[in-house]
Amino acid sequence: MDFQFLVFDYVEELDLVGSWELVGLLAEQKQCSSPKLVTLNTMTPVGEHGMHFIADVHFSEAEAPDVIFVPGGSGSRIAMEDPSVIAYLQEQSKCCKAILSVCTGSFLMQKSGLFKGRRATTHWAFLNHLKEDPDVTVVEQRFVHDGNIWSSGGVSAGMDMMLAFIAYSFGHDVAASVQLSAEYFPATTIYGRPFERRDISEYIRVLAQNA
Repeated sequence: MDFQFLVFDYVEELDLVGSWELVGLLAEQKQCSSPKLVTLNTMTPVGEHGMHFIADVHFSEAEAPDVIFVPGGSGSRIAMEDPSVIAYLQEQSKCCKAILSVCTGSFLMQKSGLFKGRRATTHWAFLNHLKEDPDVTVVEQRFVHDGNIWSSGGVSAGMDMMLAFIAYSFGHDVAASVQLSAEYFPATTIYGRPFERRDISEYIRVLAQNA
């Protein structure tokens, strides 16, 4: 299975790197090929918080992958205005086994029509934006799986989605091995009182109230 991770200027670093790490561990176990970093604009994009990347290839020259991962960040709202980027996602969606988005990668998914008729989610701060689209059923969960489309909440939520995707595609034993190698067992401590916010995602509210 070939994984293609999209990147662009002002990508949210953990959106990208967290799930990349898990797929990298999957590749070390020879369950898939090494992931490729495919840029939507410059070959040397800079992340939201200053991390520098070097892409493997521009999307216009990339081979068709089995899986596309779409991260978020403020740059996603710039990339979505490029018609060739939207056309690429639309074309690849016809043959990809899965397309996964995290955080505001949802803007690219929505603009490409990949959420049409689907259940989907995004970062809690942008749920209302997604709810404005009558063709999308917004679910306030950490991640959502609908057909070959996966979506998750913000930033760290992408790692939970990717582990679930690995379990779905490669089996729970493989996912368990990747999870242990990454030592990804998130602490359950919740700081402050996020459940008091009116705009928070419902799953966060429930977690916080039960903590």
